[in-house]
Amino acid sequence: MSIDLMSHAVIATPFGRLGLWVEAERLKAVDFLPSHETLLTAHHPLLREAEQQIAAYFRNPNFAFDLPYQLQGTVHQLKVWQAIAAIPAGAVASYAAIAAQIGSAPRAIGGACGRNPLPVIIPCHRVVAAKGLGGFNANRNGLDWLPIKRWLLRHEGLIYAE
Repeated sequence: MSIDLMSHAVIATPFGRLGLWVEAERLKAVDFLPSHETLLTAHHPLLREAEQQIAAYFRNPNFAFDLPYQLQGTVHQLKVWQAIAAIPAGAVASYAAIAAQIGSAPRAIGGACGRNPLPVIIPCHRVVAAKGLGGFNANRNGLDWLPIKRWLLRHEGLIYAE
């Protein structure tokens, strides 16, 4: 198999399994998977690097990811993901604030967050509602991801009462 073809790995995290996909020497997708998903060793060098950086983030919530990635989405989604990527660890932004920043609407921001292909790396967990956490890709892949959002925000020192 050529190193340029799509490669993937499944890694263990403190909150379950995380799937990682690489294509053409760029991180293409990260996805939360069910906890029973079989672990799959990272053989591609970029997948190994992604796994190491994710582990570094779990050791230190202020770790800054530095991975080459490829985003595919609409112009609106790309603007939202760029705004989300700029939210530093230990901080949050509301759907409304991002909407105002890019000239959109909060519901559209939520939709783009739900389609974020690189959660954790592009920290959509740092986008919250005006009151409370808001959603977090609820039930994608049949999983309730709101507990993952809570875990990630607690990990970064932000705890919210619902």
